[in-house]
Amino acid sequence: MKPLTLRLRAPFQAAWGTISERRLLQISLTGSDGVAGHGEAAPLEPYDGITIERAGEALERYRPVLEHAEEMSHGEVLDACRAIDEVPQALAGIDLALWDRAGRRRGEPVALLLAERLAGASAGAGSLPLEEVLVNAVISATDRAGASEQAALALAAGFTCLKLKVGVGDDAGRVAAVRAVVGPHVALRLDANGAWNVEQAVRAIDALQAAGLELVEEPARGLSAISEVRERVAVRVAIDETADQPGALTSGAADAVCLKISRCGGISGLLDAAALVAASGAESYLASTLDGPLGIAGALHAAAALSSSRALPACGLATLSLFAGIDDPLPVRNGSIALPLAPGLGVQAPAE
Repeated sequence: MKPLTLRLRAPFQAAWGTISERRLLQISLTGSDGVAGHGEAAPLEPYDGITIERAGEALERYRPVLEHAEEMSHGEVLDACRAIDEVPQALAGIDLALWDRAGRRRGEPVALLLAERLAGASAGAGSLPLEEVLVNAVISATDRAGASEQAALALAAGFTCLKLKVGVGDDAGRVAAVRAVVGPHVALRLDANGAWNVEQAVRAIDALQAAGLELVEEPARGLSAISEVRERVAVRVAIDETADQPGALTSGAADAVCLKISRCGGISGLLDAAALVAASGAESYLASTLDGPLGIAGALHAAAALSSSRALPACGLATLSLFAGIDDPLPVRNGSIALPLAPGLGVQAPAE
């Protein structure tokens, strides 16, 4: 386990707070064959309430299990760790490392292994699900000029979907400014991060919907509040933070659910969550909690595998460019990120 701190190019502001750096924990699992798998634990305390120290404590408690990991299946390792200390953000790091190692041992990208799992196919059957994943740009500026500039850059880069943080300032001005820059054919989704109560959410969405909205993510907090907002507005509603509540994934309270590697406990948990969402009649899309390269790569592999049977909306995984001092191994091209095809997750963790 190794700590890693990534510095953001500019402070990132959402309704849950503002951060200027991202602290992660890198994990490596090496078998007797010498093949190593790598993962990352990426708690984000202002967002999920889990400190980096808490995740580190859980990872230390998993050591006795991991020493015997080769004697167990992937699922058995995760179940044994969960029984010791159920911290999804720490479990996600272990799960990513297990998938990375499995892909490296097979000499194949993780997406192929995931597609086989989803299809119930035997090893070696099947093909790569998708070569690239459609992603959205994040408009994080809290002023009109900054939002307009970011939107123009996103449009020039080929993005066809933009996600604008709201509940943080002049929402109406920034939404109007972004729509004016990108024109009518680019999808625009808003993310309030639960900043509003029901009445505030309804008023805000009613006022903003004229700009043409794909959806509004987490307009309020809690299943009952989300359900009420959804009943009262003419815009599709998605849940993010509320997806962590018991029963949320099968509730049908929202039109869509934003799934995240860290909150789901890794790729394995995310695939299970996506199945529950699909059974409820809602659709899933994936997003980042400002993860590092390993977390983003894991989400890309999961999105590619899931899209082989049901196309996902644009995913919020174009966030590595927000960091300074690292080379982005997963750059956006024409609004999509190409699936890394090297064995395992296909990327290397950045050095401190």
